[in-house]
Amino acid sequence: MLKLPPQPDNCELCERAVSKLTRHHLIPKHLHRKKRFQKLFSKEELITRTLWVCRPCHNAIHRARSEYELGLRYNTRDRLLELEEVKAFVAWIRDKPAGFVPKKGR
Repeated sequence: MLKLPPQPDNCELCERAVSKLTRHHLIPKHLHRKKRFQKLFSKEELITRTLWVCRPCHNAIHRARSEYELGLRYNTRDRLLELEEVKAFVAWIRDKPAGFVPKKGR
C-alpha cells in the first residue's frame, strides 16, 4: 500500500503555520487514468506527488493554470514557484496571520 506524505505543521508554499491544510495533488486525480500521464509517471508518483497547502495557496495554484498544465508542467513545488503569479501570491501572503483569508480578487 502506498503511503501519502504526512501533514506538516506549515503550508508547503507560504510556510505559514495554518491549522487546516489541504492536500494539493500535483498531478490532478482525474488525469491519473489518462494514457499520457500513465506513460509519464509511475502509479506511485501519480498517487503520492502531493503538497500540503493552506486554502488561499491552493486557490492561487488553481487560478494560475489549467489542471492539465499543472499536471504536465507544474507538478513539483519548485515548478509551481516558477509561475510568476504563484510566486507573487506566496510572497504576498507569507507575512499574513494564519487565519487571514484574502478577498476574492487576490
